[in-house]
Amino acid sequence: MIVYPIAKINLGLLVTEKRPDGFHNIETVFYPVPIQDALEVVESDAFSIVISGIDLKEDFEKNLVVKAYQLLKTDFQLPPVKIHLHKNIPVGAGLGGGSSDAAYMLLLLNELFQLKLSEEQLLAYALQLGSDCPFFIRQKPALARGRGELLEEVHLNLSDYYLAVVKPPIHISTPEAYKNIVPGMSRMSLKALILFPVSKWKGNLQNQFEQVVFEKHPEVKAIKEKLYQLGATFALMSGSGSAVYGLFRSEKKNLAAHFPDDYEVFSQEL
Repeated sequence: MIVYPIAKINLGLLVTEKRPDGFHNIETVFYPVPIQDALEVVESDAFSIVISGIDLKEDFEKNLVVKAYQLLKTDFQLPPVKIHLHKNIPVGAGLGGGSSDAAYMLLLLNELFQLKLSEEQLLAYALQLGSDCPFFIRQKPALARGRGELLEEVHLNLSDYYLAVVKPPIHISTPEAYKNIVPGMSRMSLKALILFPVSKWKGNLQNQFEQVVFEKHPEVKAIKEKLYQLGATFALMSGSGSAVYGLFRSEKKNLAAHFPDDYEVFSQEL
């Protein structure tokens, strides 16, 4: 059985407070985007996993796909499986690729082995794997609060736009990024801001991590500036970086030619 985990971008991202449990409360809008990995699982005599595409440079036991299988195996008598994960979504980019892989693994195992888990049960399992994993169970635009698990569906359609995503060869550690954030509230709620026309988002819809990341990695800031120079209606760093996306009113030809060869560049219709 094969599924195709998608990525996400953050339309604004605020860190509102540090929680007693050490996590942070955030406010963001997750929006699904068609940059995909591929995940295949078949029943086997012995458990195994093969990862192709992007080199993850990690022990397989730490992979969230493996953890998703192990999590369900504690509650269900799952047989051994053979997993093939082909990575295409950039890693350490703020696009949620690992979280998406984990959520899709839960969905796949639920269907493949007819576990009959409800959506609410799947959401609960997903949260054990990561704060933004529950979003990928539903895969619909959502206002996220709390750790990112409190999801409120929002009616937002960006299908009139072309998406550009540029990822420099920089890996941003999310825990490190959070260490340098000073929590705070915005003057207007994100729920209200995303109702503005996209042309009004610039200067209003902000990612609080940009200041931290741009100071340490000015080349990430340069990507955002370049996207605006190329005619983006709106551009923002996604998550804690290092990927930056731009929304364009028309397709941008030869986008990769404007960035160094070692940058990963995606351009497609939303």
